Amino acid sequence: MNRKYRKTVIAANWKMNKTPSETKVFMTEFKNILPKGRWCDICICVPAVCIPAAVRAMRETRVGIGAENCNPNPSGAYTGEIATNMLVDAGCKYVIIGHSERRAMGETDADVNAKVLAALEAGLIPIMCCGETLQQREAGITAEHIT
Repeated sequence: MNRKYRKTVIAANWKMNKTPSETKVFMTEFKNILPKGRWCDICICVPAVCIPAAVRAMRETRVGIGAENCNPNPSGAYTGEIATNMLVDAGCKYVIIGHSERRAMGETDADVNAKVLAALEAGLIPIMCCGETLQQREAGITAEHIT
């Protein structure tokens, strides 16, 4: 990779594993071990309920906070969903879209496309996941599928 044209991004998420209180503790500990170099961007995507705690804890660091999913609609009767403008207002910079776990629940390429477009429109940096199924990998069509 030519670093002149591309910046490395290290992104992580922790799925459904931390409460807001645990997020605060984790982020405080994480700040103490952050590398000093600026050769990459660092992003931690957290469950929606943990976003405010993560944003507060990392306020004066170079770590960007993101969400683990979004809804492509700007508002409406979508119980349990979160819109991109809500994520931006909460302090998110990134959002993971199309994670394999979401796809296993039925999310389609069209769904992912709509979410990516909504994220870009809102000013978020989408982290679009793409990958092959085990069957596709075993059939040797990984590159074809991802392309």
